[in-house]
Amino acid sequence: MGSQVLSLRVDGELLERVRQHAAKRGMSVQDYVVRTLIREDFDERFQSSVDETTRLGTRWPAT
Repeated sequence: MGSQVLSLRVDGELLERVRQHAAKRGMSVQDYVVRTLIREDFDERFQSSVDETTRLGTRWPAT
């Protein structure tokens, strides 16, 4: 997968908070934002799978 550029305009206070969160983790702002987006995407897909499994009445682990 290749990389592409995404440009964002954010409020100065928000950027400072993001910088602080990234610094606490020893990360660049770019890495912190990308990892946050990846985590959010995973959480959303995982929850969607759980909801679908529940809707189908499937129990996990199967008993």
